[in-house]
Amino acid sequence: MPFTKMQGIGNDYIYVDCTETDYFPAGTASDFSNRYSDRHFGIGSDGLILIRTSESADFRMEMYNADGTPGKMCGNGIRCLARYVRERCGMNRDEISVETPAGIRKILVGRDSAGMFFAKVNMGKPSFHLRDIPVIREADTMINEPMHAVGTLYNVTAVSMGNPHAVLFTRDVERLEIDRIGKFFERHRMFPEGVNTEFAEIMDRKTIRMRVWERGSGETMACGTGACATVAAAVVNELSDRTVTVRLNGGDLRIVWDPKTDEIEMTGPAEFVFDGEVEYEA
Repeated sequence: MPFTKMQGIGNDYIYVDCTETDYFPAGTASDFSNRYSDRHFGIGSDGLILIRTSESADFRMEMYNADGTPGKMCGNGIRCLARYVRERCGMNRDEISVETPAGIRKILVGRDSAGMFFAKVNMGKPSFHLRDIPVIREADTMINEPMHAVGTLYNVTAVSMGNPHAVLFTRDVERLEIDRIGKFFERHRMFPEGVNTEFAEIMDRKTIRMRVWERGSGETMACGTGACATVAAAVVNELSDRTVTVRLNGGDLRIVWDPKTDEIEMTGPAEFVFDGEVEYEA
């Protein structure tokens, strides 16, 4: 079975083109992602993304985390998918629509003045309603709310970008043991579907340093939806402007939250790593 490894600022996925051949009968993609995302005994990745046909968009994205659990949306992953279909599936347009479980996303692809590929994704509107995230709590929202985790008090803002996020603002993000804190939030009964946890440090009103613990994958180099959720949380807490550079372990993303449309745009790179073949029987 052919596959392609791609990465967006270090957030890497295994891509399989299923537009002509369905390599994964129902239920088998989860097992593949769990086995082959392993960085010692597999291909190594943050998960698996299948490229499928769609009746409502140009293509459909089917995503799985490294532990095999399904995901609804991945900002870095969808940028890479856009580059893949633009360069390898005969797309002759710079605007591409992709169906995801979180809705249809539109991506504009191009190259900057230095010739580097970029993709700008309309990530949709953030939601702070707890029923959308979801969060089990007797309130409508969770904005800058105190919560104890592994012996420390954090102020938490919960956001949905099509997937659940808990954003924690801190003064020294580099020193945090986010594996302990991230696991605590991911498994907390307040988040019935788990949660991605963002640890953010405000550098200035236009720059945020962020690390992320992704549900099902652990700490990753980057998270596009997490960067969007962090900027949304920073704005509602009056900590940043609406146009922000988010600095992640793997690189930078430009995030813009439009006050007129309430939609967030994310711009960043997408790169091919290598192509390969793997023997796999579903």
